[in-house]
Amino acid sequence: MPEAALHDERGGPWPTDPPTLVLHGLRLKAFPDTEVLAEAVGLPVDDVAALLSGFADDGLVRRVEGHVTGWTLLPAGRQKGEGLLGEELEASGARDEVVDAYRRFVGLNDELLTVCTAWQMRDDVVNDHSDAAYDHQVVARLVGLHDRVRPIAADLRRLLARFAGYATRLRTAVERVTEGERDWFTKPTIDSYHTVWFELHEDLLATLGLERAKETA
Repeated sequence: MPEAALHDERGGPWPTDPPTLVLHGLRLKAFPDTEVLAEAVGLPVDDVAALLSGFADDGLVRRVEGHVTGWTLLPAGRQKGEGLLGEELEASGARDEVVDAYRRFVGLNDELLTVCTAWQMRDDVVNDHSDAAYDHQVVARLVGLHDRVRPIAADLRRLLARFAGYATRLRTAVERVTEGERDWFTKPTIDSYHTVWFELHEDLLATLGLERAKETA
């Protein structure tokens, strides 16, 4: 595919259409309400609500009510979303570069997990964060890792527009950690560093049609 296919007609990164954004957003977010999903994918709430209604009629998504409330992706929706992502990737002409970015990213994944474990545990017991010197050393490791993932996030943002937010979200999380806000390291219910990293990992897997369980192979 010619080099020009790497960008849309305006010369920027390849855009993602709204139906793909909504299905893909449901894969990345656990049981979001319509408003939360709309904010995550950068679309008007009314547009997202209309798309979700249509997807529900087609058996792609389902609204869950009860102890857990929100929208969830059904198996047919996951398959449909992966197909749309595959079509987008081929149209953009960016597959080889996304594969390269993925390989560089996944090469850092074990280190990220090790650093997060060091933050949560120390000598096989829960880290109570009473040792400031130890915590400072772990935070320094996170900052070093962040410096290595920054160019990967920048490359992805240049290729596909929907990757644009990861660089800012990772930077925000690491800055808040360095400012002493401990939750921004690993807390799963906020945009902590681990949360955003996990989402970027899943985004890359979905984009390339890979399964996490078979990733090592």
